[in-house]
Amino acid sequence: MSTRNPSAPLRRVYDAEAPRPGPAAEAVSAVRSIVDARDLLVELIRRDLAVRYKQTLMGVAWAFLVPLAGMLVFTVVFNRAVRVDTPVPYPLFAYAGLLLWTMVASSLRAATTSLTQNHALVTKVPFPRAVLPLSAVAVSFVDFLVGLLLLGGILAYYAVSPTATIALLPVVVLITLTFAAGLGLLLAMANLFYRDVAFVLGLGLTLWMFLSSVVYPVSLVGGHLGRLLALNPLNPLLDAFRASLFGDPIDGVALGATAGVSVAALAFALALFRRLEPRFAEAI
Repeated sequence: MSTRNPSAPLRRVYDAEAPRPGPAAEAVSAVRSIVDARDLLVELIRRDLAVRYKQTLMGVAWAFLVPLAGMLVFTVVFNRAVRVDTPVPYPLFAYAGLLLWTMVASSLRAATTSLTQNHALVTKVPFPRAVLPLSAVAVSFVDFLVGLLLLGGILAYYAVSPTATIALLPVVVLITLTFAAGLGLLLAMANLFYRDVAFVLGLGLTLWMFLSSVVYPVSLVGGHLGRLLALNPLNPLLDAFRASLFGDPIDGVALGATAGVSVAALAFALALFRRLEPRFAEAI
């Protein structure tokens, strides 16, 4: 005797035709799940920091050695071989740009491979997988804070005193983290389905750095290329970061537009992440 439930086909049709939540609802749901898993997020950050600092000879020094080494190299290139006019001494200009850029670049590198490197968690443990790339961004932020200490010393060496614009520094950093988190989530998903993404990312980041105001002011570039570089969303963040440190005027319009793009990108990434998450286990 069959025990088949005659209402099962109807239930399947009903479930298939049930409207899916919109992107805004998906993003809100993703945020709630991340908040609920905040203890796990903190534990992942603690784990990654322990691995990074306990298994290296230099420890926390690596956090500022990368931008410091870049500053020394580009000081020789752009301040000795090729003269570049900057509003402050070039080493200070370069280190500030490299510090913020290093936070973004390291966030994207770690976030991109965060799902594939934690395949055991992704396939076996139920939790919001978005905490993996977000923890990678948080770890890079901690490195940034360490590097910020050396930046304070360089500011003192060149006798650059903070002004009222320093109050905007946390805002600029928060927008930068929002931008990095949104892009990191998208890259983590892309790398899960297409493993070439992690290999292409290195070249992409190198090109992106030289198309940004990291080691030279892109405002010096004119013509069509200059107008194209102006569309780079990272440039307003770099300019505002330096302006908040050096007491220069901040372009509020450009910074506000970048903030809007960053929030929209993060919301889109969270919604898409939430929608594709059921496919992660089979894709990995």
